Amino acid sequence: MQPYPHLLAPLDLGFTTLKNRVLMGSMHTGLEDGRKHFPAMAAFFAERARGGVGLMVTGGFSPNIEAWLKPFGGTLSTSGAARRHKIVTDAVHAEGGKIALQILHAGRYGYQPFCVAPSRIQSPISPFTPRELSARGIERQIRAFVRCAKLAREAGYDGVEVMGSEGYFINQFLVTHTNHRTDEWGGSYENRMRLPVEIVRRTREAVGPDFIIIYRLSMIDLIPDGSSWPEVVQLAKAVEAAGATIINTGIGWHEARVPTIATSVPRGAFGWVTQKMRRELRASGLTIPLITSNRINMPEVAEQLLADGCADMVSLARPLLADAEFVNKAARNESQRINTCIACNQACLDHTFKSQLASCLVNPRAGHETELIIRIAPKKKRVAVVGAGPAGLAAATTLAERGHEVHLFESASSIGGQFNMARRVPGKEEFVEALRYFRQRISDTGVKLSLDTRVSADDLRDFDEVVLATGVLPRDPQIPGSDGPNVLSYIDVLLHKKPVGERVAIIGAGGIGFDVAEYLVTEPGHSPTLNLKEWLTEWGVADPEAVRGGVVRPQPTPPARQVTLLQRKSGKLGKNLGKTTGWIHRAALQMKKVEMIGGVNYERITPQGLFITYGEKRSDGQVIECDTIVLCAGQEPLRELLAPLQAAGKPVHLIGGADEAGELDAKRAIDQGVRLAASL
Repeated sequence: MQPYPHLLAPLDLGFTTLKNRVLMGSMHTGLEDGRKHFPAMAAFFAERARGGVGLMVTGGFSPNIEAWLKPFGGTLSTSGAARRHKIVTDAVHAEGGKIALQILHAGRYGYQPFCVAPSRIQSPISPFTPRELSARGIERQIRAFVRCAKLAREAGYDGVEVMGSEGYFINQFLVTHTNHRTDEWGGSYENRMRLPVEIVRRTREAVGPDFIIIYRLSMIDLIPDGSSWPEVVQLAKAVEAAGATIINTGIGWHEARVPTIATSVPRGAFGWVTQKMRRELRASGLTIPLITSNRINMPEVAEQLLADGCADMVSLARPLLADAEFVNKAARNESQRINTCIACNQACLDHTFKSQLASCLVNPRAGHETELIIRIAPKKKRVAVVGAGPAGLAAATTLAERGHEVHLFESASSIGGQFNMARRVPGKEEFVEALRYFRQRISDTGVKLSLDTRVSADDLRDFDEVVLATGVLPRDPQIPGSDGPNVLSYIDVLLHKKPVGERVAIIGAGGIGFDVAEYLVTEPGHSPTLNLKEWLTEWGVADPEAVRGGVVRPQPTPPARQVTLLQRKSGKLGKNLGKTTGWIHRAALQMKKVEMIGGVNYERITPQGLFITYGEKRSDGQVIECDTIVLCAGQEPLRELLAPLQAAGKPVHLIGGADEAGELDAKRAIDQGVRLAASL
């Protein structure tokens, strides 16, 4: 029997058949934004086509300059540009895959001075105020969409996706929140929905009947004054009638204050929205396939969504960054070997918003397939890796994959290092999957693992190379009284689960401080990430049929403790958290009534609590009354083996926290581990 019968079933679109129900959803990687990257983009998509994906969608390409996300972003508006895309489509087709190009018009989200919109209303995520389009200007934009679709066909693409969701240009016409027009493109909903219907209708006329047109429909806007459910259904029916082949699900505008794809969002959290639309369309006799999206990171999740009738296909974007072989592994019933997306956003979306090439924390090869190549080593070496945290695990398994004899030593009783603490934080349960993957990799690659083993330099004398991935130690902030019985380290709290009082002061507001705060304000066993109903209530997500836009006031559960989070630096706490997720962590703690205080001096710790002052003048001293003080004041590298190994003339390499402690960074650690292993 096929292991995932719904997921791996072919989908007949009439003029073509998709080999399974997996769509690789569009995500901006940066490879779209320059012709020099096209060979890398070809390799990137070819690897995923080889991995078995049924249909892929590129990152967004603008149909003209006014549509740019950023200056000189990826654009498809000429035949010359279309010819450059042939390297991508030819590479995908050579691997038996299918690929569509996403047509993305940023509208008022454009981070550039030429942006346009239905009305002159600045977005909260761009410093540029858009120019309001005239009626003739709107016609020019429609023609640009159609021209882009024709050029995509000319370039060899199997279809296009018209980006009509996430608050971009088309979405901006649909709601009165951003469309204040009074002409034939504004006012009534029939007028406001003319733009997407005209784009789909004219595109179908231009490309003919045998070309895939996916329409990305915003099924729940998650903003006040968003679309009503009857309007969304009306639009779905209209774009189907206009010639769309497939309707894909878009969830939330980019300015929405509800997380939609972060690791704290439950798996398959929005499948019910697509299911609701599918029932509406089927009741009207429409059989157009629907795709559901967001936080579908394992084949079991995808299979269940399809079996439950939520959709006809599933969209996976970041999971295919994490593992290009996702579909093939599912087909071989090897889900335990899938390198699972943990939805951290650190190397994908965070990179994109910093104008860097996107990659993946758990798979640094993603987006770097032409540069980071794992080959069998020309000479087999005997290599010792000390430390089985993220850096050591990545290095050891990659070295073994290349054919080296690898011995991995870990002083603790289990692998994982800092991941063992991260997985205990509410909203970070996905880190368990990373540990499961590395355990499997250790077995598959033949790494010789020794747990509960502390090695000396003398123990390592017979190895050709030594990799030190020994991690970090918590930094002692040298506060008078920090050796008191009411003081714990973050390791005591997260790893050893030592008792913590009802009132807590956390010293240090970096990533670990925020993690400890989220851990302490959440009742044990009550992580909303593991309970969809609770999560929807916590963030104020409602049935769009009952509430326009599907968003209401959040109703968080009461905090388990009274927590105060402090830092020495003045300014916003959590400033250096992830660019696309930091706001989620701050909002989550604010909902739990965590007090955040910056610009403090830690004077002393007493049985009553933490005495602090403010600023250089150390003024306005006060006691933060609390039962427990938790130290999250940074880390120092653990390198005790380095000097004796160097003295013995042993080739030694530092990676991960042992190389650079700072703020713990699993992305850097895994990347260092893989790159070092690829070079030895």
